[in-house]
Amino acid sequence: MNSPLIDAAALNSLLGSERPPVVLDVRWVVGTGTDRAAFDAGHIPGAQFIDLDTQLAAPAGSGGRHPIPSAAAFEESMRAAGVNAASAVVVYDGGPATSAARAWWLLRYFGHRDVRVLDGGYSYWAASGFGIETLSATPERGDFSATAGSARTLEIDDVLSFPGTLIDARARERYLGEVEPVDPVAGHIPGAVNRPTIDNVGADGRFLGADELKDALARLVGDSPVAVYCGSGVTAAHQILALELAGYEAALYPGSWSGWITDPSRPRE
Repeated sequence: MNSPLIDAAALNSLLGSERPPVVLDVRWVVGTGTDRAAFDAGHIPGAQFIDLDTQLAAPAGSGGRHPIPSAAAFEESMRAAGVNAASAVVVYDGGPATSAARAWWLLRYFGHRDVRVLDGGYSYWAASGFGIETLSATPERGDFSATAGSARTLEIDDVLSFPGTLIDARARERYLGEVEPVDPVAGHIPGAVNRPTIDNVGADGRFLGADELKDALARLVGDSPVAVYCGSGVTAAHQILALELAGYEAALYPGSWSGWITDPSRPRE
């Protein structure tokens, strides 16, 4: 694969092929959580719903609101959704991929490389006039085996000494501590720079072109190593995807701001 993205027309073509991809619907909204109702109201044909809060995260705690799930738990979720070791997988959300990117990153972290994000998500799919269904069949169980560690992470003890650019992917007002609608403490990790995930997409919810992303991110990052965090490690994956489109390989700090503030002795700005 040359890109972590797939457009709606290409996915529609693949769904009619002899070996269609496994399609995972990861609709979720910051602040309100999993959006199963949207899936039931209409989804891409053959898609399986994935609950971000319970299947793409471990229980909240010192690791933040959405810690990385265990290999065993993630493996079970993917097998139940029909993912095989040899499956091509396409993940999507309502658009603009802020939650779908979490599934994309986790699949890669646990060793599955053939995974792409539907650019523009369900909104763009529906606007393009492609098929929609409301029923969901139980797929044949998959054989995917999860092994952690195939994508880079940044441990909490290494955050302040990270020898590169640490990007905070939240909205600007949350980074500045002017408003905090989700976590009990406002602010950001000392030394972090801000690049809101929404800056990575256009008005249609699709990612900006690789050259445009590269120009913008190069001004922020230069040639330094890159790590990303957000509120709980969800939308940071969207930033990592944008960085990959621009030619950077970035690490994720999984605990993100919600994990950082569980210890009041950790510095904040």
